[in-house]
Amino acid sequence: MSWLLFAFGLLCAIHLANAFRPVRRNRVLLVWSFFAAWLTIEGAVFWFVIEAVVAGLLVWGGALDRWSGWVGLVLVVVSWVAQMVVYVQGRATAATADRALRDFGADPLAARPSPPRTKVTVDRNIEYRKVDGKRLRLDVFRPAGALEPGARRPAILQIHGGAWIIGDKREQGLPLLRYLAARGWVGFNVNYRLSPGVTYPGHLVDIKAALAWIRDHADTYGIDPDFVVVTGGSAGGHLTAMMALTANDPQYQPGFEAADTSVQAAVPYYGVYDFTNRNGTMTPEFIDWVLQPLVVKAFIEDEPEKFRLASPLDRVHADAPPFLVVHGDRDTLAPVEDARLFVERLRGTSRSEVFYVELHGAQHAFDLFRSPRSRRMVKATEQFLFAVHDAYLHRRESTGGDVVAAADQVDDAAGEVVAR
Repeated sequence: MSWLLFAFGLLCAIHLANAFRPVRRNRVLLVWSFFAAWLTIEGAVFWFVIEAVVAGLLVWGGALDRWSGWVGLVLVVVSWVAQMVVYVQGRATAATADRALRDFGADPLAARPSPPRTKVTVDRNIEYRKVDGKRLRLDVFRPAGALEPGARRPAILQIHGGAWIIGDKREQGLPLLRYLAARGWVGFNVNYRLSPGVTYPGHLVDIKAALAWIRDHADTYGIDPDFVVVTGGSAGGHLTAMMALTANDPQYQPGFEAADTSVQAAVPYYGVYDFTNRNGTMTPEFIDWVLQPLVVKAFIEDEPEKFRLASPLDRVHADAPPFLVVHGDRDTLAPVEDARLFVERLRGTSRSEVFYVELHGAQHAFDLFRSPRSRRMVKATEQFLFAVHDAYLHRRESTGGDVVAAADQVDDAAGEVVAR
């Protein structure tokens, strides 16, 4: 029992050490490091209970009869202290986001209080496109209550992640979509073709087709076709940024070139912003095993333009919509350095608001858990989106419905607060 407690304590300590300093460069340990850190950080309370139960049973069984058991117990206690630090970092997300968004309160960008919650209805597996022998589907999250005559709801398009090769609408974005739908939004969670079955930019084309479908069905779901925002995480964060930066670009809209694919705001979570790896922040394996052979199906040295055109870092421009960029500073899979550079370039170019929330202690895909960090970031995202919607309504009212003509009136109200 003593050596068993020692081994258990050592395992707990290793996992907590990895949570604070995850492995980013070792091809053998990278996958283990990500999953171990991800589960440990976002499930800190759960692991605390598990460790307490296991350690208690081992102590009850006589593990403290030898010195090895006492060492193991000390290691477990030290891991508990570290887990409390991790938990506190997660709870600090609200304050971090508040600092990043605090300048988003001046009229006409004032965030309003959340409306009363309503029941949510989910319409599943609605076909929006047939392509390459596949039927692409989406789920709709909407308030159960009826709209007042003439009223329209804001809409949000959610793009799942999974390195462009895996993932499904049933797995990601659910807390945010349900939270917003309960407060008057209509959410669309979209599936798209995955690699290697499709080559980039096929993924982006599908999402744009989904957006065109959403606008075509605005009356069906009671949404305002002039106000649709986009969000997503990881590969979905990359596609979110690309959606915002390539609005109405006909090369990504084959067969529906005239459709309006603009979005009124973008919220990429832990996105990938550079396919060229110009700063050497990605692991070589990600380039060699995923991007080149499966996603882009080309070599960077032979066709660099393909990778540049797929990089949000190279697509920033003055007419980009408002952005809220969210990233964890311990992200193993999507380098935080690229997120910082993307925000810096966007702020230096875009006339719209650009906000950046860097979450201390957060790993990749943190929002897949209903953790303290995830819940607080959902509320912060709501604050940003409601403020953007209020600004849109203010412009529409001030111009008698001509939102485009008044867009430049608030373009200089850019947020410049970085929370780290």
